[in-house]
Amino acid sequence: MRDMIPADWSEVERIHAAGIAGGNATFAEAPPSKAEFFASRIPGLSVVATDPQGAVWGWVAATPTSAREVYRGVLEHSVYVDPAAAGHGVGLGLLRELADRAGAAGYWTIQSAIFPENLASLALHDKAGFRRVGRRERIGRMGYGPFEGIWRDTILVELRL
Repeated sequence: MRDMIPADWSEVERIHAAGIAGGNATFAEAPPSKAEFFASRIPGLSVVATDPQGAVWGWVAATPTSAREVYRGVLEHSVYVDPAAAGHGVGLGLLRELADRAGAAGYWTIQSAIFPENLASLALHDKAGFRRVGRRERIGRMGYGPFEGIWRDTILVELRL
């Protein structure tokens, strides 16, 4: 585990695009630009997991949940694992690293919205100690992929630090 740096972008973007292609990772149709990605993430809370040769196996990053001061300790995260590295504990390691860093930085809650069909992500978050807070029904209409045109639900998960 180490800090994500701009030089990691091509691998981060590739892994992000692989998640998007499956249709169960995000409402976004494509990864953001490198500049947009790094500008919107909380410094110190973007981490990559690498193999012994330095290739990126997965990443986690966090954004503020709200600009309102009352929510200053709440962040939203994304975690993506290279399909070739799935099932090797990469995602769990990334979530634990994020929790450690976020807690040390004074955050008190990590949250995310996960499609109910994304069983692997829900299981990962369960294993990492997140709790399922609720279901948001028909929260957004999918604009691409196998679910194009379909209204999607999300499951809100959170980890209290």
